[in-house]
Amino acid sequence: MGKDKLRKFREIDTFANVLQLDAGKPMKGRWAIDYFGNNRPIVLELACGKGEYTVNLAKLFPDRNFIGIDYKGNRIWRGAKTALEEGIANVAFLRTQIEHILEYFGTGEAAEIWITFPDPQPQKSREKKRLTHPAFLAMYRKIMAPTGHMHLKTDNDGLYAYTLEQLAGQELPIHARTADLYHSDLVDDVLSIKTYYERKYLEVSKNINYVRWGWQ
Repeated sequence: MGKDKLRKFREIDTFANVLQLDAGKPMKGRWAIDYFGNNRPIVLELACGKGEYTVNLAKLFPDRNFIGIDYKGNRIWRGAKTALEEGIANVAFLRTQIEHILEYFGTGEAAEIWITFPDPQPQKSREKKRLTHPAFLAMYRKIMAPTGHMHLKTDNDGLYAYTLEQLAGQELPIHARTADLYHSDLVDDVLSIKTYYERKYLEVSKNINYVRWGWQ
């Protein structure tokens, strides 16, 4: 591991807005009250990377609590540090694997979930790793409030098509969708938030796919 990664891992150990691995489990079902000290809705960003969406959503919606989740601490470091430097109090980061999400969140605890530019896991042998695989969708449903909804933004056309297929197979209602977000009428202040990688894709005129769905 490089020196810079080691430095970031050491630093996030000292960040008050980062909970790592088992340290986050006692918050299950009580994130709003025990961590944020309020009863505001909880919004998750899965595989959050550098946390651009987590941090920028928190700025737009100070009346909600935001938690970015990723296993790579050197990535979380950027978003967590920005939130600390800018005094954004409605942000936290959790370092864990998405596969273990049920150990960290209670039934109906999440009002909204974002998946922004995840690894598309294009190989057929890695289908179960895709964050919109039916096994993951079943987990999200357990922690999602009945009226909650989910978002996927991805540059990967294959993952977008796969996700639509899974949603159709489970007869989940799609509230909005587009295969070319920035040439659609859906784009707004929220969907205009751009991650580091999204900017790279747009520089080469790559289309951005988006879909929002729920369970009712």
